[in-house]
Parts: sequence; C-alpha cells; structure tokens
Amino acid sequence: MSVEGKEENQVPLVDLRAQYQSIREEIDAAIRGVLNRARFIGGEPVRRFEERFAAFCEAKSAVGVGNGTDALFLALKALGVGRGDEVVVPAFTFIATSEAVTATGARPLFADVQRDTGNLDPEAFRSAITPRTKAVIPVHLYGRPANMSSILDIADRHGIAVVEDAAQAHGARDDGRRVGSIGTLACFSFYPGKNLGAYGDAGAVVTNDDALAKKARILRDHGRTEKYVHRIEGYNSRLDTLQAAILNVKLGHLEEWNRRREQVAARYRDLLSDVEGVRMLAPAAEKEHVYHLFVVCVKNRDEVLRRLADRGISAGVHYPLPLHLQPAYRSFGHKAGEFPVAEELASEVLSLPMYPELTEVQQDYVVQELRMLIDQRV
Repeated sequence: MSVEGKEENQVPLVDLRAQYQSIREEIDAAIRGVLNRARFIGGEPVRRFEERFAAFCEAKSAVGVGNGTDALFLALKALGVGRGDEVVVPAFTFIATSEAVTATGARPLFADVQRDTGNLDPEAFRSAITPRTKAVIPVHLYGRPANMSSILDIADRHGIAVVEDAAQAHGARDDGRRVGSIGTLACFSFYPGKNLGAYGDAGAVVTNDDALAKKARILRDHGRTEKYVHRIEGYNSRLDTLQAAILNVKLGHLEEWNRRREQVAARYRDLLSDVEGVRMLAPAAEKEHVYHLFVVCVKNRDEVLRRLADRGISAGVHYPLPLHLQPAYRSFGHKAGEFPVAEELASEVLSLPMYPELTEVQQDYVVQELRMLIDQRV
C-alpha cells in the first residue's frame, strides 16, 4: 500500500465520514423530523434518548446535558461539592476531569495511575485522601473500565462519592456491570469522535439515585421546576434536540460498532505481538474494553508520530502532558517526578487509528509502517 498518489492522511485516526455514510438515511430522516416539528429545545427526541441511554447503561436515570464537561460539573454540584472540598482525580487524563472540579470551587487532588492500564491506581487514591475529600473521579481511560471494586471499597470506607468519568467508555463493563451504573453518578460525553458521538457537543449524567437525578435536571435548566419558577440558581446546559435525535439513531448501532472495535483491537494485538519496542496496555480480562482508542507505548514517541504522518497515517497522543504539570495548575506547586507513572505514559503513549470502519488493508499498512520505524530505532 503506497503513499504515492494517495490523500495525505490515507489512514485517519477516526473516520466520521465513513460512519455517516453507513447510516446516512437514518440520520437524515431524524434531522428532518426535528426540523419539520420545529421544536429545538427538549421534546420527544430528548425524552426518548434519556430513557434509552439509561436502559443501555442499566441504570435508572440519564439526564441529557450540553457536553461531557458540564456532565462532570453538574454531577459534582448535585453532590454538593464546593469551596473547601477536595476531589481525587487521576493525574493522567484530559483536563475536563479536573476542570469540572475547580469550576465548583473545590480543589482537584491528583493521584498516580497504573502503568499497565493508565487508569487510577487505587492505592494512590487511598494515599491522596484527606479529611476534606468529598469525591473521587475514576476515568475509564481509552474505553477500559477502572478498577471499580477497589475504588468503591476505599470510597465506601471513607464516605466518599464516586463519580465515573465514562466519556470514553460507552458500553464497557466491569465484572459484568455496565459503566454508568457502578458509581454514585456517571458522566458521559457524546463529542463527535466518541464511540457514541453526536454531531456537536452533548453529554449526560447517569445515576441510580432518584434524588441526584432530580437535582441534576434542575441544575441543567436554570434551577427551575416549572416555567419561570426557579427553586435554586442553576445553569444552562440542556441536551440539544437535534443532537438527541442523532444520538437516538446511533445508539441503535453502538453494540455492533463496539464489537467491531474489539475485533480491530484483537487484530492489532496479534499483528503487534512480536514487535519489540511496542508495549501494549493490558487487555481487559474480566472487563469489557470498548476501545475508544487503541494505545501503545513507544520510545521516541514524537518522532514516531511525525514519521507516521509522513507516511499518511494519522496517529495521535492522548495525552502528552499530565495534569499536575499543566501550566493551568502551576499554582498548585506540583513538580516533575511527583507522579512518575503518569509522566512516563505521557511521554510514550501513541494512539493508532481506531474506528469500526477501519479496513484490514489500512490496519496492515499502519502496523507495517510502525514496525519498520521501530526496527529502524527511530
């Protein structure tokens, strides 16, 4: 498979156009339905999606919101997290996890992660707890569930709420339980590139607690319980009706797409099994990994990334700088070396193209070029 004569990025990191073409008629009909009804806030598509997504997560309630970051923020607000409180978050994840904490006025307490998964290390979580710790946010990184049994055990013993950051894990399971139904609350993003992605920003808070679901619904809609009656001051973060209609279509395909991701991941593992210099993160075992991303670790990662791009392969890095070293958190006083596993992963992780429509020819080419670069000791 030669680069010559091909588009610059012949193997994209994700191909949303291919997905759209596979369900185009359903999507177009759903959008036309919303346009014909001319109801763009709330309505049947939102109600239906909330019911269906809650059932998919095997939870009682789903509350549609504007995006995944708002979902985290509103979940914390529903728990009463605020100024003077602390929330434990993994040092290796996207900044939205910690942004939601600081937005409430609370402080994020960073904790190191496990080298074989990138997920929150339960012992690091335990060590981070102080008398002010009110919640923990385990992230199901890359689609692999965190060690929820250990995290829940520690949290229960300290009276700490557990907020699952499931933004990358739609449909994953941990010991048979769907993520979204395990913690006190769970938060999902439907950013376009997610396993279940909208065509813009969207998110949801999922919970089995009726009181927390009610609080989240009030908070997302200006604190009101009826028109122009506001019980509390809230926020404007409603799930857009057009996005809900799109998500209703895509939810019907999600199980199939996740199975295909698992097949692509299994094939990557087989093709890369004998490539020295490529370390793959641990497979799921008792967990059902939905492979939002397929991530390997390589030395000289940035050079490998650049050379792959030269060959028409759009790989990625999730994430190149751990949270404790972000300039935004300089005032916290963290230093390099404080969370060594997070720092090691940040310097080595490489996300290979991963989407249900990825062909075997494309995958073979990705592995062929990566193998050649590793053999050349780039």
